[in-house]
Amino acid sequence: MKSNDIQAVILDWAGTTLDYGCMAPLHVFQKIFEEKGIQITEKEAREPMGLGKFDHICALLNMERIALAWQTLYGKKPDQQDGQALYEKFVPALMENLSDYTTLLDGVLEVIEYLRANQIKIGSTTGYTRQMMDVVEPLAKQQGYQPDCIVTPDHLPAGRPAPFMCFQNAIALNVQSMKHIIKAGDTISDIKEGVNAGCWTVGILEGSSELGLSPEALKTVSTHEFYRLCNETRKRYYEAGAHYVIQSIRDLPWVVATLNSRET
Repeated sequence: MKSNDIQAVILDWAGTTLDYGCMAPLHVFQKIFEEKGIQITEKEAREPMGLGKFDHICALLNMERIALAWQTLYGKKPDQQDGQALYEKFVPALMENLSDYTTLLDGVLEVIEYLRANQIKIGSTTGYTRQMMDVVEPLAKQQGYQPDCIVTPDHLPAGRPAPFMCFQNAIALNVQSMKHIIKAGDTISDIKEGVNAGCWTVGILEGSSELGLSPEALKTVSTHEFYRLCNETRKRYYEAGAHYVIQSIRDLPWVVATLNSRET
């Protein structure tokens, strides 16, 4: 192994390794706002995806249209207490159906096999809490996926886009330079997390929340529309600072090989 070779890959969970389209939290965000009398669109619900779920709710409340609707209904701008009240509704609603959204994406097990064969450690970060991952982790393991490290935003100074979960992975995996790590994910906050940590950062198109296609929508979208959405998503990833954007998680070994072929 050369001194600049990749030693670890840190993967996101929902929308990256399982739950095509990151559907589990999406409808719950819409539901809790609808119960407060505010309809939020799928696009709005997805925009902060990848953040910790409390931070995600606060980001939604801070969107101009949603904040105005809230003020019209309740006579005041939404605040931290409103965010906490929504979060307390979000958690049990998500937990109720979370186990239904843990199917691995196509290609994940093949990529894991490649990483293991090349002695590359596998870490992970997520917007889910430890409580939520206690549901997801064993169901992923039953399908053959078990990373070496799982870091959630609980008990850290901040979740994404802060770099702390990546740093915690580096400690747990004993990787001493972030330049030996690839961070891959399916949201803009994943990209910013990796950039802020100093990792090589990769955006994934297929299955991603950023692409915004559910498994059902994928079956009906035209080829032209699919690639139009891919091109728009690719642009957003690069604008956020991604070093690479790949069509599918299956292409991750190509990124590893490309980085390992560097002379310096």
